[in-house]
Amino acid sequence: MSRQFANLVLLIAGAIWGMGFVAQSTAMEAIGPLQFIGLRFLVATLFIAPFAWVEMRRAARPLARRETGGFVTIGLALFAGMVLQQVGLLYTSVTNSGFLTGLYVVFVPLISLLVLRVRPHPLIWPGVTMTFAGIWLLAGGQAVDLNRGDLLTIGCAVLWAVQLILIARFALSSGRPVALAFVQFAVTAALGLAFGLALEPFAMEAIRAALPEILFAGIFASGVAFTLQVIGQRYTTAPQAAIFLSTESLFAALFGAILLSERIPSAGYAGGLLIFAAILLVEVGPTLLARRPA
Repeated sequence: MSRQFANLVLLIAGAIWGMGFVAQSTAMEAIGPLQFIGLRFLVATLFIAPFAWVEMRRAARPLARRETGGFVTIGLALFAGMVLQQVGLLYTSVTNSGFLTGLYVVFVPLISLLVLRVRPHPLIWPGVTMTFAGIWLLAGGQAVDLNRGDLLTIGCAVLWAVQLILIARFALSSGRPVALAFVQFAVTAALGLAFGLALEPFAMEAIRAALPEILFAGIFASGVAFTLQVIGQRYTTAPQAAIFLSTESLFAALFGAILLSERIPSAGYAGGLLIFAAILLVEVGPTLLARRPA
């Protein structure tokens, strides 16, 4: 897969996640956040299982213990991030949640540089700055009065950054992207159901009421989008992937306006243009610089 096609795959994942914010928000009118996470990722696990089985049959070798441990760690990061994001949506808007979740676009290159000592391409830094500015404009271009939901969502962004970096580390080396997706879904489903049944009231009527959101989030926002993320990240860097995936903020604001009547501020349109300009910069810029004569 070419890097350009991989980035397109990541862009599609970001669009699906943006719509998923709406399902995550409306589902909690009927069901608790932990049970929603558990049921959502149970659906995702069942959805991806046949594809993981086919991949396993075609694999040249079994997974090493280190790879399996890495997959489980990614699942733990996914679960923790999902809990913070889902609970945060109880106290903040879809647009704000999309904006603050998008902060992982800043955290990914910083963690890569400070912890892993991996220097991103020089164009990543202006791309990150433009993306962050675009996401900020989408949220209104004003100082955000942070409530507890916003603070939880910032914690989610840190964990998303960790998950992105770990996927970049294990997806390519293992050569088993669908197995990675299956394991992280299964870990998240098991933990979500265990904590949800222990801490939240259980009612079949509530599950039936939230079933459309559970199925959409499970099949598309989890099963399809997270698998596209894992596949796409095999062919690009974590900081570049973060910029493409951060378009979920743009799509969250768009679908929040269409489906929930949340208002996009006038500055938000300029923010959307900035995000796409950042995408063009990190997509086309390295190629143009490589062609310049010394």
